[in-house]
This record gives sequence, C-alpha cells and structure tokens, in this order.
Amino acid sequence: MVACLCGSFDTCVKGVYAVPDISRDEVAHLARLSRLALSEAELDEFAGQLDSILHHVKAVAEVAADEVPPTANPGAIANVTRPDVIVPGLTPLQALSGAPNAEDDRFAVPQILGESE
Repeated sequence: MVACLCGSFDTCVKGVYAVPDISRDEVAHLARLSRLALSEAELDEFAGQLDSILHHVKAVAEVAADEVPPTANPGAIANVTRPDVIVPGLTPLQALSGAPNAEDDRFAVPQILGESE
C-alpha cells in the first residue's frame, strides 16, 4: 500500500501514483537489524505507515522557512527566579539563640560515633 500526502492510498489527489520513500524490503532490513520478527502482513502495514511518516516529515521540512528560528516551545521561556541580593546574615549569637546546647560558637550535639571511628 502506498500513501500520499493527501492521505489516500495508492493514488494521490491528482490521480498519480505516489512513489514510496521506503520499500517493503527496506522495512524488512530494518526489522532484521532491530531483531524484530515481523509477519508478511506486518511488513506491508509498517511499510505504509513509515512511508506516510516520511511524507509528512518532507511536508514539514518544505514548509519550514529559513527566516523562522527553530524552537522547542511556541512561547518565550524566561527564568522566573528573583535576582540575588546581598543581605546581612545572622551573627553566631543570633544563630545559636534557639539551640538547646552551644559550645565555642557552634551547635553542640550528642556524639553518635566512638572516638576511634
């Protein structure tokens, strides 16, 4: 089965047979490379589907204009983070004010490992 851009099979809108971009033999070769066991019916089906995909890719490539930059998103994406502003931090006394135990301007915590570890 041969598909055309118009979506009809075997003939295009002008009544001219569409030339397939990928043959059934090429699909069988790709299936062998991919280690896929395809039946005869699947080869015919996939050949038509892959040919249709290739026709659509060609159509998109023809429409793409040189002056239009390639994009991954239709809308502009901007970083939505706030700018960095330097502000004064806490003094050691302020940071340790809520600690249950402090020692030499540091948080004091119970030892969980032995001296040798």
